[in-house]
Amino acid sequence: MKWNPRVASKADIPQLNDLIPRSSFALQQDVYSREKTEAALGPVFGVDVQLIEDGTYFVVEDKGKIVGCGGWSFRKSLFGGNDERTEPDPRLDPKVDSARVRAFFIDPDYARQGIGSAIMKECEDALIAMGFAHVEISATLVGEPLYAKFGYKSVEHYEIPLEGAKPMDVVKMTKTIKQNQNQVVHSIPSSHSSPTLRE
Repeated sequence: MKWNPRVASKADIPQLNDLIPRSSFALQQDVYSREKTEAALGPVFGVDVQLIEDGTYFVVEDKGKIVGCGGWSFRKSLFGGNDERTEPDPRLDPKVDSARVRAFFIDPDYARQGIGSAIMKECEDALIAMGFAHVEISATLVGEPLYAKFGYKSVEHYEIPLEGAKPMDVVKMTKTIKQNQNQVVHSIPSSHSSPTLRE
């Protein structure tokens, strides 16, 4: 089946708040304990409204139900929701910084059906259009194979501290994307406008 990601809106947040825990508990259980996943919900696994406001978060639907989500960012944070954020996340400079790929979650009933790949393509097309040539991901151990399929290289294993649980093992992954010489590069939007995500 061909999946067609669309830009997420704030109206999607209730469905995302349902999808993210279901996806995390079901698809991460072979790698992370339930205790660790519970502690990660919010600080690591959660809806980041900033991504939605920036127009850089995507969802995939099946018959009106959101069955997958994921996005990219031109801001500093590598992971997490926005519960503890008190001000906008600092912006990155496409000339020197790496864009972020973030917060991929798939409905367990739709796993391994190409949804993550469809969203990743949408993300890469969009970040290239914004002038980024380098990308960084803080990947879960479960997500590492998907990103590796897209050419991301694992460069560092490290731990994210969690309150009330042992730290979460994650992987820093990076990729350099060759710019198309004919690519029209859009400027990063102001906080009061939405980006043009594709030609």
